[in-house]
Amino acid sequence: MAIRTLTFGCRLNAYETEVMRKKAQDAGLHALEEDAILVNTCAVTAEAVRQAKQAIRKARRENPNARIIVSGCAAQTEPETFAEMVEPDLVLGNEEKLKSQPYRALPDFGVNDFEKVRVNDIMEVRETASHMVQAVEGHTRAFVQVQNGCDHRCTFCIIPYGRGNSRSVPAGEVVEQVKQLVANGYREVVLTGVDTTSWGADLPGSPKLGRLVQAVLKQVPDLVRLRLSSIDSIEVDEALMEAIAGEARFMPHLHLSLQHGSDLILKRMKRRHLRDDSIKFCETVRKLRPEIAFGADLMAGFPTETDAMFEETLSLIDACGLDFVHVFPFSPRNGTPAAKMPQLPREAIRERARILRQKADEALSAHLAGFAGTRASILLEQGGKGRLPQFTLAMLDQVAGHEPGSFIPVEITGTTGTMLLARIAEASGREAAA
Repeated sequence: MAIRTLTFGCRLNAYETEVMRKKAQDAGLHALEEDAILVNTCAVTAEAVRQAKQAIRKARRENPNARIIVSGCAAQTEPETFAEMVEPDLVLGNEEKLKSQPYRALPDFGVNDFEKVRVNDIMEVRETASHMVQAVEGHTRAFVQVQNGCDHRCTFCIIPYGRGNSRSVPAGEVVEQVKQLVANGYREVVLTGVDTTSWGADLPGSPKLGRLVQAVLKQVPDLVRLRLSSIDSIEVDEALMEAIAGEARFMPHLHLSLQHGSDLILKRMKRRHLRDDSIKFCETVRKLRPEIAFGADLMAGFPTETDAMFEETLSLIDACGLDFVHVFPFSPRNGTPAAKMPQLPREAIRERARILRQKADEALSAHLAGFAGTRASILLEQGGKGRLPQFTLAMLDQVAGHEPGSFIPVEITGTTGTMLLARIAEASGREAAA
């Protein structure tokens, strides 16, 4: 029968879901009479955990005979939450989910309440293996894991306890993975991790992320587009700045983990940057690559946040020239220092998040308006949509004769307020591969 998946959270989870699918197949789950459903959870907010639990219950209602395996960061940080649910057959930790052996419990039908949870201490894991993923189902771009875990302890974040300490995949293994994906037809690859810019710190010689990026671009010449997942701007090294400035195949889009605009709140978060660091970074990069677009994570309602502090976050959108903003209402996570700090009323947090999202919508609208009447190349996705180099989403009026995964030259004809509208243009020179 089929192995189906439900993925929550980050791009790294999307990648790891494909690893889980392969390991489950290796364990023989595809040969079961019942369907197997793999649920890869996220723990970044309490809402993410709630959504995962809701999805698990729905999956059981709609598939009463299926075998349901729950894993991911939420399963790692609070396994008892899912062990107490009647719907899951098996709960796996973040390290266990990437191995074949734990999935073999299900075909044996020998799982009792004690064996149901297989979650070990993630802090004992010292290496991150390179898992060769041949394809990423449903995606026209591929993700390659280069790093896992995090050595930082931001006061609001539970993720280090779900992912463990920082571990890097050696550069040679990353390059081989990218080569394989390009050989399989992928023309855009995203390097991803939990704390991507810490890549290399645990490897011999402590290389920096920029070296890895340059190695991929040099050793995989047929790769058309390279992107990074979320990065910490304070850790960006000189070689990475050189790639941003001078490598046309490195896409002009960066997603930054900024979190807040107030220096005092940033210190209480135990972040390693201040407000001016973020502004200066964006100004510097924009001078090197004028067409670049910036995304960022911003949080509303962190404990002790005053109206004035919130205004500093609101104004950071303009100060940094952010185009895509992911707004997080603060959510206290048990086990983190921030959960013990003086909390704001939930109504105040929701209202500040609403105001921040409204400002984010205005920034996105301005970003989209800047493309009016221009030409670009998009990577076509499912449903007639595609992404510009800046990761800006565009909807085509028609795509007859073009398959997802292909590059199409387009003319921007308008905007819906949330995405661009485009029509196919006649290609000139190498434009179609830009």
